[in-house]
Amino acid sequence: MTELGDRLSPDKVKLGVCCTLWWNDDFPTIDAGIPFGQAVSEMALAGFQGCSIGHKYPADNDVLKAALDLRGLQVSEPWTSTYFTIKNMRRKTITAFEDTLARIKALGGSEVVVAEFGASSHLLPIDVFANRPVFTDAQWDELTSGLQELGKIANSAGMRLSYHHHMGTGVMYREDVDRLMASTDPTLVHLLLDTGHIAFATGDVHAPLELAKAHADRIGHVHLKSVRPEFVSTVTEEGLSFQEGIELGVFTVPGDGAIDFRPVLEVLADAEYRGWLVVEAEQDPNKANPLAYAKKARAYLTSLLGW
Repeated sequence: MTELGDRLSPDKVKLGVCCTLWWNDDFPTIDAGIPFGQAVSEMALAGFQGCSIGHKYPADNDVLKAALDLRGLQVSEPWTSTYFTIKNMRRKTITAFEDTLARIKALGGSEVVVAEFGASSHLLPIDVFANRPVFTDAQWDELTSGLQELGKIANSAGMRLSYHHHMGTGVMYREDVDRLMASTDPTLVHLLLDTGHIAFATGDVHAPLELAKAHADRIGHVHLKSVRPEFVSTVTEEGLSFQEGIELGVFTVPGDGAIDFRPVLEVLADAEYRGWLVVEAEQDPNKANPLAYAKKARAYLTSLLGW
């Protein structure tokens, strides 16, 4: 175990992997036909302890938990989209959140991840940068008050809520994250640090480190994802959609791409971070073999942590 691995030891952090290496939940056409069973078996084979939940997973909680238990996997997170910034969606958003929370708790998880997708450009075949929403002050108020309510629901269930800044949304740039953190209670709303999304949004591979430093005490969940700067530039200059960027290869795993993760992990260690470190890379599995990239990422993390 390295000095860094001693401070981010297995009793403090768990290593997970997102199913977006095997298929894409936002864009189902990005798929190589890999079934659920093969995907979770490869996650375990690559040496991970947990995983996110995707659309190919069994809907029955008992069936899903048995399949994950068989492979020694836990649920690292679910995903719940929020729609507080558009009309007549507050109650539906809260109900959907409560349903997701109940499922994850039944599966033994303790984390829930949210992102505001009201008017998001990321699912549409349009320029992901030029068409992302810019919230009014009133929309910011709706978002932050809604997140506070969700945070109270999560806390009362013994769960932790983390907000995921995301490409194409109204919380995409560093200043958006700063405003969200300043406008919410740190006991209710934590930050999901996504290294790939902030590097993509800013075009700066050092942005993940700076964001981690700025909000180290608020980070409740981490997605470790790298970028290929040449494709970030292509998406920006040619006005491509988020899907086109993924298919081009803008994202990749730690140990590949341009982000140096050691200093990011050092910041987390200094902040005594406890929680999940989840490898993610929204890639086309027809071009990037999921198991190969999962093993590449796990080997890279082993080189940093020593375990």
